[in-house]
Amino acid sequence: MLETRFGQALVHGVELPEGELIFLSRHGTSHGIAPHNINYRANIRALAEMGVQRILASNAVGSLRLDLEPDSLVAFDDFIDQTRVRPLTILDDTADGVHHTDFSEPYCPEIRSALLAAAAGLDVDLLPRATYVCADGPRFESPAEVRMFAQLGGDVVGMTGLPEAVFARESGICYAAVGIVTNFAAGLTTRPVDHTEVVERMSVNVDSVRRLFLQVAVSMDVWRGCRCAESVSTQPG
Repeated sequence: MLETRFGQALVHGVELPEGELIFLSRHGTSHGIAPHNINYRANIRALAEMGVQRILASNAVGSLRLDLEPDSLVAFDDFIDQTRVRPLTILDDTADGVHHTDFSEPYCPEIRSALLAAAAGLDVDLLPRATYVCADGPRFESPAEVRMFAQLGGDVVGMTGLPEAVFARESGICYAAVGIVTNFAAGLTTRPVDHTEVVERMSVNVDSVRRLFLQVAVSMDVWRGCRCAESVSTQPG
């Protein structure tokens, strides 16, 4: 357990021949923290203070498209933030000025390329692009919300990917995420959305994601050639 100025974060370290791998469970060890109660700032600050430079995240998501079926894996390349009650930034406005962050490339292009290469090598079917919509939860979305999200350009919807991705970029950490499609979102079929089914679908596919992430973790160069760490600009106060 690490203490940060935003609160505590539970992290675990594993030593590999290639270096240390850090694991952080957003929902806690017993999945007892709801999406809207996750301390995203403490989690990202803890990783930053540990010297983490890259984050690979997984998200259970609902499909907003009938042609994107459950059990699909998708690599996010863009997002739409529909959260309303979560912190907007991990950076404090101080005498140094107001911070603005570039999100022209919302997810690290280097990690995304590594994910796609690893998926090809491991024979894991990973869709190369998907726009992720994040809602607050903990309830599932209504059919009207699902239609709206799809019309906005979303492909999948979830509850945990934001503001996590924002805070990582603000902290100079490269971030990429893979979505595990667990269900069709409300209204796309006549079946209700059931949390038990979501958990079951997640467990079926999590091994493929673990293998994918481990391959990326041990294959990427320490040197970073992306612009993720240089995306924050400051407006003088």
